Amino acid sequence: MLTTITLRNVGTTAIVVGLLIALLTLGTTTDRPFTLAWLLVLVGTGLRLEAAIRAPKRQA
Repeated sequence: MLTTITLRNVGTTAIVVGLLIALLTLGTTTDRPFTLAWLLVLVGTGLRLEAAIRAPKRQA
């Protein structure tokens, strides 16, 4: 359970940081900051998906 919460928090943080990097570097001419930003967003999304898969299923 703690692993799922940690994965979800790290994933959310990675997505937020990636989007923040992309937003702050919109005025630059190089592609490096955008590459890092999209990599962070992809990793964050993957971690969020893994947390959702690992989460215990609720019985209705």
